[in-house]
Amino acid sequence: MPNMIPDSQSAIFTDKIFAQKTGVSRETMANIHVYASLLTKWQKKINLVSQSTMPDLWSRHFYDSFQLKAQLAGLNAEKTKILDIGSGAGFPGLLLSMLDLGEFHMVESNNKKCTFMRQVVRETGCDAVIHNERIENITPFHVDYIISRACAPLNKLFDLGRNFIHEETICLFLKGQTAEEEITDARRRWAFEVEKFTSVTQDRGILLKVSHIKALRHVD
Repeated sequence: MPNMIPDSQSAIFTDKIFAQKTGVSRETMANIHVYASLLTKWQKKINLVSQSTMPDLWSRHFYDSFQLKAQLAGLNAEKTKILDIGSGAGFPGLLLSMLDLGEFHMVESNNKKCTFMRQVVRETGCDAVIHNERIENITPFHVDYIISRACAPLNKLFDLGRNFIHEETICLFLKGQTAEEEITDARRRWAFEVEKFTSVTQDRGILLKVSHIKALRHVD
């Protein structure tokens, strides 16, 4: 995984640095530029992401999302299905969908944010399906991965994804400084294995790779 970027350098993390660090193709980079332009335009009308993060857009949102690619490498893009819970402005799933990693299902109940994501899909042709509803109301289907970024505590994420989780499902969750506390809380109701990776964009950020998830029959 790439070296972590110190917070003091995040303000100078440009689209050119993103392209250099990720090595994406020119075609892919062109699509990501479309995404960034639409996000900047729409942000002026609706709150897609925290306004304070806009100056560091390429680091805080695009590169932060890109780091999940290392855990998704080698997938069969024609068969792999990835569920993004609480997609918001499309991070991390919509960015990852531009990398031909599989079929992404974006779940977001906010109508305006879904309208935004649909425009990104139309203009970039990325392989993403937008579900404009609460995940509890979606008929479950097979997914290989569940991903999420700054959506809910680990316990809640397991609850939301329980109908989609099977023996081979892997969850990739971008977390902050409360990750350890969330893991402890989740173990009261769930059995699971977890690997931790330091975020490439934030000192206290952690990427959790969770597998073998099973609900415990008893609750303390």
